[in-house]
Amino acid sequence: MRCAYCYNPEVVFSQGKITTEALLHFLEQRQGKLEAVVLSGGEATLYPHLVSLCQKIKERGFKIKLDTNGTNPELLKKLIDLNLLDYVAIDYKAPKTKFYSITKNKNFDTFEKSLLYLIHSDIEYEARTTLHSDLLNEEDINSIILDLFKKGYDKNYYIQEVQLHTDTIGKIKSPLQFFNKKLLRKELNILYRT
Repeated sequence: MRCAYCYNPEVVFSQGKITTEALLHFLEQRQGKLEAVVLSGGEATLYPHLVSLCQKIKERGFKIKLDTNGTNPELLKKLIDLNLLDYVAIDYKAPKTKFYSITKNKNFDTFEKSLLYLIHSDIEYEARTTLHSDLLNEEDINSIILDLFKKGYDKNYYIQEVQLHTDTIGKIKSPLQFFNKKLLRKELNILYRT
């Protein structure tokens, strides 16, 4: 995906600088001090050795949270079936009508497959949306809320306001449009992260 507000362009464009060996060494030095690892991105499920990496992290006694855009439902299912994940955060980037304009990716149906899998699984998870009010408005968020509700989502729904501390993929600026939280639907419990 190429979300304009993404603040990790070096990871998205495969310019990461940490080796697996360095990561594992870092974790070994923090056993007993840290409890969990968050695998994020870009998109962590694009990493070709993710199953093996998760196994090595688990062997060192850490819990694992996966942040995902949901575009790899088969790998997501495999990681859960192997008990390699303790928590999943799935990014509901935009309603289907705006999915491509926000992500530059046409795989809404693949994302939806991951979301439905999580809804019907036993793993702890959350759905969240990054809000840049020039890109998504109250109607868009209401569409997401209604879709989640109709699919049986019964957890907190998180709206995280965009953070623009660094360069983003789209060189995007702070939002100019006001977002009125009072106009949002009430079917889900909505929590805000800033």
